[in-house]
Amino acid sequence: MQTITYQYIKVNKIDFQMEVILARPEKRNAFTPTMVNELAHAFQQANADNAVKVVVLKADGPVFCAGMDLKTFENEELDIRNPNIENQPISLGEVFATLYKPSVAIVEGDVIAGAFLMIAGCTYVFCAENVQFRLPELNLGIFPFQVVASLLQVMPEKKVLQLCLNTDYFSAAEAMDYGLVDGFLNKIEVEKFVERFKAMSSSAIFSGFKAVRQLPNIPHENRYAFLLQRLQELKFSGDVQKRMFNK
Repeated sequence: MQTITYQYIKVNKIDFQMEVILARPEKRNAFTPTMVNELAHAFQQANADNAVKVVVLKADGPVFCAGMDLKTFENEELDIRNPNIENQPISLGEVFATLYKPSVAIVEGDVIAGAFLMIAGCTYVFCAENVQFRLPELNLGIFPFQVVASLLQVMPEKKVLQLCLNTDYFSAAEAMDYGLVDGFLNKIEVEKFVERFKAMSSSAIFSGFKAVRQLPNIPHENRYAFLLQRLQELKFSGDVQKRMFNK
C-alpha cells in the first residue's frame, strides 16, 4: 500500500485492518474538500489492497464530526490542498458509496449535520451511549439534501423526512431506533467483532460490495443475470480456486 502524508486524516494499516482517523479536532473534524479527497484516496487504497479486509473509522477530539466546513467549500483558498493526491469535486456520500470493503465506525463524540454521510455510509456503527446526533440545517435556512440520499439507504422515506424536520439533538438510543447505530461501545467487544473479517475472502467481499452498490442502476429484469455474471467472474479468481478446490 502506498504511503501518503495526509493533512486532515490519519491512516494506519494494522494487520488486516485499515484504521482511518478524522484528525481535525480543532475544527471539530468538520470536513473540507481536501479531507473528502483524502478519505477518497484512503478508501481507494483499501479497495486495491487485498490484505485489507475492513476499514475502521474513528475521530480525534471530543466531536466525531461537525459536518461540512461551509467556509472552505465557499472559498477554496481557505482550504489547504494536499499535493500528494488528486483533488477533484466529489461528495462525501460518493466517497463512502465507492468503498467496497466493510466499514466500522467507532463514534465517541457527537455527530452533526454532514457527518451523517459518514455514519449512514458505514456498514456498522458503534457509539458511546452519551453521543448525541443532530441535523440543524433547517435552522440555517437550508435542507440536508446530500444527507437525505444516504439516509434513504438505511431508513424509510417517512422517517428520513421526520429526522430532517427535527433540528434538535437526539440520543444514541434514538439513533439506534432509526437504524443509524448498531450497538453501544460498552456492550460490544469491538476488536473481537472486527476479528471476524480476518478469515474472509477479500476478493469475495470486494466483488459483493461492488455488485450491491451497482444493483440499483440495473433494470429489475436484468438483475439476476447481472449477479450471475458477477458470480461466474468470482469463481475463477485465485482465492476461490484455493478455498473451494484446493488448487
